[in-house]
Amino acid sequence: MDVEKSVGSNRMVLLLIAGIPVTVILVATWLWYYVVNGELDLVAAVGTSNNGSLVQPPRQLEEVSLADEAALPLKYSELERRWRFLIPGGKNCDQVCESSLYTTRQIHIAMGKEFNRIRRIYLSDTPAADTMMNIDYLSDQQPAPESFTELLASQHRGMKVMTLSSTDHQTLLREYAIEPSSWYLVDPNGWIMMSYDHTVDYKGVMSDLKFLLKNSSE
Repeated sequence: MDVEKSVGSNRMVLLLIAGIPVTVILVATWLWYYVVNGELDLVAAVGTSNNGSLVQPPRQLEEVSLADEAALPLKYSELERRWRFLIPGGKNCDQVCESSLYTTRQIHIAMGKEFNRIRRIYLSDTPAADTMMNIDYLSDQQPAPESFTELLASQHRGMKVMTLSSTDHQTLLREYAIEPSSWYLVDPNGWIMMSYDHTVDYKGVMSDLKFLLKNSSE
């Protein structure tokens, strides 16, 4: 009898252990569904403070038609999985545009040992070669290059440059249409999840990043 009870007890333990991964997957799927559809503010629910503004619901870069610098179609999922700063652009690069590029570059560098877990994207509805430079000096007081492509080549090497249609640009980056200093944080799955602008101190951005990277495997 004792043997039967022991066997039954062991079976119950095994069933419970086997059921844990399934339960975790189901709960994670349920949470993600509601977060993506804007029905659950997970950050607020767990009481985590953030310095940027949550994009609710998150927007997926895989759902728009992107192109690379050579105007060739590009799927976001083809890029390496990294956290990314997304800096929007348009027909002209003025002081606000240059400042966003400069600020994100400096934050990226300041992340130190976490530098390689982050990448930057410049995303515009205008090819870089057709973008006009409307400034005389850069944020670090250096003379501005004559062209926008020179600025990218000399000051922002390694940053991915992509384009998309004007319609997708307005839909995907709607905060930028209201506040031109806006830029975004994108998670490794391609979800635009947070927006920042000139009112957010760089230390606040770094605080958000450190929290996210600490709790992320990528």
